[in-house]
Amino acid sequence: MSDTLFIDGVWRAAASGATREIRCPADGSLVGVVAEAGPADTEAAIAAARAAFDDGPWRQTGAAERGDLLLRVATEIDTRREEFVRAETLDTGKRPYESDLDMTDIANCFRYFGKLAADDAGRVVDAGSPDVDSRIVYEPVGVCGLITPWNYPLLQAAWKIAPALAAGNTFVLKPAELTPHTSILIMRVLDDLGLPSGVANLVLGAGADAGAPLSAHPDVDLVSFTGGLATGRIIAGEAAATVKKVALELGGKNPNVIFADACDTDDRLAASVDNALNAAFLHSGQVCSAGARLVIEESAHDRFVDELVRRAEQIRLGRPFDEGTETGPLISSAHRDKVHAYVEQARAEGAVIRTGGAFGTGDHGSGSLDDGWFYLPTVIDGARRTMACVHDEAFGPTVTVETFADEAEAVAIANDTEYGLAGAVWSSDAARARRIAARLRHGTVWVNDFGPYLPQAEWGGFGRSGVGRELGPSGLAEYREPKHVYENLRPGVTDWFTDRGGNR
Repeated sequence: MSDTLFIDGVWRAAASGATREIRCPADGSLVGVVAEAGPADTEAAIAAARAAFDDGPWRQTGAAERGDLLLRVATEIDTRREEFVRAETLDTGKRPYESDLDMTDIANCFRYFGKLAADDAGRVVDAGSPDVDSRIVYEPVGVCGLITPWNYPLLQAAWKIAPALAAGNTFVLKPAELTPHTSILIMRVLDDLGLPSGVANLVLGAGADAGAPLSAHPDVDLVSFTGGLATGRIIAGEAAATVKKVALELGGKNPNVIFADACDTDDRLAASVDNALNAAFLHSGQVCSAGARLVIEESAHDRFVDELVRRAEQIRLGRPFDEGTETGPLISSAHRDKVHAYVEQARAEGAVIRTGGAFGTGDHGSGSLDDGWFYLPTVIDGARRTMACVHDEAFGPTVTVETFADEAEAVAIANDTEYGLAGAVWSSDAARARRIAARLRHGTVWVNDFGPYLPQAEWGGFGRSGVGRELGPSGLAEYREPKHVYENLRPGVTDWFTDRGGNR
């Protein structure tokens, strides 16, 4: 079906008639055929969003009513969960179990912003006079361009759609070209729930064609992008010409700092290794907050890394619907080649590949992997801060291992990155763990854990991990403009300039 662009309330084909085949990365099977938008389609979507914002009813709709629609979106996701899970699984190759967890988080995101929408009606400012009513009110930014990645397609879209609608904006969504199907489904939900035409628009296709107009177009007031640093820089540069608001989440190279006292007993070792596996290899490492840098105290290195390697070798790769699968493929052959080149460079620089470092092929526990884009979980030992593997983001199932001697060195290593998205510290000494957490320059820091997030807590990074925040009250603030309204309740003559009479 090629009528998969949603513009001004109508499902349509691309103006050029172009289409794209979507194939499951686990086995290459055809998932669907979708429209491939070009600049003309995106410009039409922008025009629809502009008209809907300037002249349509949505921005004038009460905050409580807007919030109620978001709550109904959450209910629809729960009701149609199996449909959403299957679509997400086929596009990404992740297990249905993981996609199902994502749907819970997505529904919770819509519920959070649905409830938050009406909670903050502004604030009164003390002007120092009973004759003045001074207050701050919040208004929607306007037309929002939302550009989302392929690793968590609907989750990342929800983080943008929910606050954008809660604030009263209109938007154009451009999901990653490889994973469009849950974005199509969520737009159908919004349409079914009666969202006015032009408020929500969807264009599918490559970033250079379908996405580029969103950052440069003067009728777009905000662009929110989640993806790679290189593309983020381009978007920021293009947005600067019209001085539009920009929110960028650009990934990370995230340290997982483990002190010896976090693995000095069998139980502690089991917990810290288990979480290190999750941090590095969940969704085959295709996670912006993946704990891809293991920073371990020297005295615990051998015991910990030996156990990490043993456990990594037991991870069962497989197709998403195969019984026993624990993690799936990479998103494409090109991405798998990129990850392998990263590992080979680490090897050339003197690091030791303790396990992995190769394509996943043949029978690997739950069936043949030959038709998919699989890569073995890879542990890169002997890494040093001068190596590219320590600083470059592989975005695959790899973890580098560095060692430290004391707290100061642990902090120095953990903060030695151009990114600053997330990190973790593990220690049975609560005071020490909190000291380290306070010194880490990362937007989220976990203590004796790795990975959980909450829709009510801000998400975003320091440094080149981006600008702005998603989720939490700050996530809503990104989509609003504060306005100061100053009302003089007893207007009169100021006598600033003397009235000297004369002709009137």
